[in-house]
Amino acid sequence: MKAAVIVFPGSNCDRDLAMGFRQAGLDVQMVWHKDTALPQGIDIVGIPGGFSFGDYLRCGAIAANSPICQEVKAHAERGGYVFGVCNGFQVLTETRILPGALLRNAGLKYICRTVGLSVAESQSVFTRAYETGEQIQVPIAHHDGNYTADAKTLDLLEGEGRVAFRYTDNPNGSDRDIAGILSENRRVLGMMPHPERACDPLQGNTDGARLFAHLTTELASA
Repeated sequence: MKAAVIVFPGSNCDRDLAMGFRQAGLDVQMVWHKDTALPQGIDIVGIPGGFSFGDYLRCGAIAANSPICQEVKAHAERGGYVFGVCNGFQVLTETRILPGALLRNAGLKYICRTVGLSVAESQSVFTRAYETGEQIQVPIAHHDGNYTADAKTLDLLEGEGRVAFRYTDNPNGSDRDIAGILSENRRVLGMMPHPERACDPLQGNTDGARLFAHLTTELASA
């Protein structure tokens, strides 16, 4: 199984995400933002956290217009799997692969700590390692993680079971405590918390490891 991790100027979690995939047994290729094609045979694309293009203009907005993002969008439209974390989630909303937007944290401060998440649904390749309602601990590190969408979109996400994770103690003001959402076909996940930073005992927490390990199993049987 193969994963591609997209790298932008300012990415600083690309190697973390690649390690999460590799620990789960995926062959990982790093893909530069100026590339115009994804490697052949890619099963999943990872868009990492960081500060792509220094977060100028709007978080993820410049990255969303990089040449490779047109290929990522086409991959998603073909039914391919995509996983965006933190800045990667911002890129997914800027490309309109996922709905909504990420605004400045309600407290107007950068937040870096481990937070509680509740698994809102467990019927996707990304969440089947968990039980619905299970609470896990995952780090966050963001300044613009306040997820927002209009009421119709929020109702649609909830009605279709596309809210993947919620904060148990909302740190940033996100609408309806949303920490991560799925695409309509449930093959794209964007989330602000960093499960790749909770994959190894040396990190003090392995709650994110199950996401990556089960993802490999799901991709192999897809």
